[in-house]
Amino acid sequence: MWQPEAGWTPMPGGRGALTEGLWTVERDGRRWAVKRVRRPGADEIEFLDSTGSAYWRREAEVAADHDWLTGLRHPEVLAVEEDDEGYTLWTAHHEGVVPTALLTAAALARLAAVEASRPWSARGVLRERLRRIEDHGGWPTLERTTFADLAAELWRRRGAVLNRYDDLPQRAAHGDVVPGNLVGVTGGDVIAVDWTAQGSAPPGADLGYFALSCREDFEVLVDTYLREPAVAGIDAAAVRFAAQAMAVYTVVSRAEWALSRVVRGEGALAGKFRHPSVAPYLRALQRQFPQVESLLSL
Repeated sequence: MWQPEAGWTPMPGGRGALTEGLWTVERDGRRWAVKRVRRPGADEIEFLDSTGSAYWRREAEVAADHDWLTGLRHPEVLAVEEDDEGYTLWTAHHEGVVPTALLTAAALARLAAVEASRPWSARGVLRERLRRIEDHGGWPTLERTTFADLAAELWRRRGAVLNRYDDLPQRAAHGDVVPGNLVGVTGGDVIAVDWTAQGSAPPGADLGYFALSCREDFEVLVDTYLREPAVAGIDAAAVRFAAQAMAVYTVVSRAEWALSRVVRGEGALAGKFRHPSVAPYLRALQRQFPQVESLLSL
């Protein structure tokens, strides 16, 4: 059975469905981040689809073939060690240099200009996420809030939105652009970790996801993105639509998830809107009201 070596320092947030741990290790005078991923069982089919968002080998594949990425870059790779139980990924450890939101927006534009994708790149991630939500009944908790009418209309239109979204040109995407995954800057590019959801998506999709976790105004991020020479030939309206679609359907789904966790407790639902496990999601939803209105006006 695989075990970490003595002297490895555990890092927070190192456990997941297949991730067995994350450590920092000193070797040859350098500091490395070490991630261990277990092989899924035969019944864990969601991790076995090479085009699905949760494909278990995707990080190993990206680490072995990442020179084609630009704008958003993979950290230096020391080794990908594979065995019968899974794989261990060694990458350069970065800390102390946090990229700004505008630098990240520009980097995402350069990544989205890359047409290349690989056999293991995820496809149709937004559609996959909404299909899983549909399998669990949609957004029933939001039907009990003042957002009910807008949520119902967004849900009703999801098929048309997804069709338009999927018909746009598909380019390289990271798939999980949050501040915690942006660990450094090199030569104007941003170094990102956790490429588990790397895939193909319309230009603007990564930006819409990122917009949910930074303070900058949505339009400022879009304008910065569109000013990058790398995307000069990409339709601005299509970029804005893709960013809005990703942002809106993600933020509404997160609000539903947060509310569904407290709905069974005592008291009226409205009285739980200020609960610390709910309020941040509702504030994030409120911030995206202009994008909701814009999306519904199309």
